[in-house]
Amino acid sequence: MEAMRQSWSDDRLDDLNKRVDDGFARVDAQFGRVDAQFARLDAKIDATAAELRQEMKMGFDQINARFDAMQQTMMRIGGGLIGVLFASGAGLIATQL
Repeated sequence: MEAMRQSWSDDRLDDLNKRVDDGFARVDAQFGRVDAQFARLDAKIDATAAELRQEMKMGFDQINARFDAMQQTMMRIGGGLIGVLFASGAGLIATQL
């Protein structure tokens, strides 16, 4: 056990300490690059989501316009049917007099 302690001189410990510090510096730099990649990805996702929201809004606006047109058509047909009903009722009453 004593022989192992003597083989670890101060120079070797300093060298090991420097290698460990260098390793952590490389890991920190790598994490910095990963953080930058995540930031770019986040920005890309935000831009894509904004485009998707815009497309969905345009699609819902078109659907709403179609429902409005359908409602107008139904009101016109309903009004026409009511008019025909009144006219036929009036004609029926007029022929019975």
